[in-house]
Amino acid sequence: MNPSFIFRSGALLTATGISFGAFGSHGLRTIKPPLGENKISSWNTASSYLIYNGLALLTISFHPGLLGSSKKYKLASGLIISGALIFSGSIFTLVLAREKFKWLGPITPLGGVSMIAG
Repeated sequence: MNPSFIFRSGALLTATGISFGAFGSHGLRTIKPPLGENKISSWNTASSYLIYNGLALLTISFHPGLLGSSKKYKLASGLIISGALIFSGSIFTLVLAREKFKWLGPITPLGGVSMIAG
């Protein structure tokens, strides 16, 4: 995992979070039957976490330790990427799929733990 990959991953997470946040503010309200405010709030939380973690990755990508052989920055980046995808991805799926993927609920905190570890 090189600085360029980490930078691109951060940019992608940030752009996705912004895009999904915009969809959550406008598009989710048009879904029939309507979603409750708690589902829309969950969606916005997941979008926000994508943005926060994307910005963290962008910052990490400029750290001088990445230019050397330090594995801790690469490990942290991997944990942040996987955690953000698990955390936000499971929430997005739970909101859109409604009752179909209830089993994802217990998986969401694993993404949070991964983000914290990163």
